[in-house]
Amino acid sequence: MNAADLAGWIRHAATLVSADAERLTRLDAAIGDGDHGLNLDRGFTAAVEAVDALPGDAPPSKVLIAAGRAIVSKTGGASGPLYGTALRRAGKAVADLPDVDAAALGAALTAALEGVQELGQAAEGDKTMVDALIPAVAAYEAALAGGADLTSCARAAADGAAQGAEATVPLQARKGRASYLGARSTGHMDPGASSTALILRALADVTVEG
Repeated sequence: MNAADLAGWIRHAATLVSADAERLTRLDAAIGDGDHGLNLDRGFTAAVEAVDALPGDAPPSKVLIAAGRAIVSKTGGASGPLYGTALRRAGKAVADLPDVDAAALGAALTAALEGVQELGQAAEGDKTMVDALIPAVAAYEAALAGGADLTSCARAAADGAAQGAEATVPLQARKGRASYLGARSTGHMDPGASSTALILRALADVTVEG
């Protein structure tokens, strides 16, 4: 993937988030602040504007870092810093590469996960976006180890994230505002895990289109 492909990922993620903003907000209303979809929609809209403002010769790292900074600046609550950190760590991981191959994208996703875990201090099973991101990265790495190409790796990550998000439904939240609900947090999909699945689906879609 080159810089244009990654910019396409940000644009497509913004489209999917915007189209699903009301559902994400409903999920968040059940166990959180009730603003996740609207917040993330605003953040990705800003990310698209930031990416579009970059010079045509901007490298892949600049695309990811610019998107991450924009999301931090425009997304309220915890999700802004978490998604912003993920994208900025991914950008730093690809460094000055002009093109991101399957291995480099895997390293970027791993760096994103590490950044999210460092900031949020969440583990698998806490009912957070990490519950989608961990299986996504694991699925990507497993596909890569099996010799899959970038498109197949990204599709595996998207499937892993979707399954991880679905698996948050029966969990009791142990982090964030949802944890205040105790047992009442069960029976609802975590909104952060759900949006993570959307964003990784956008990545898979873009690699297919490319």
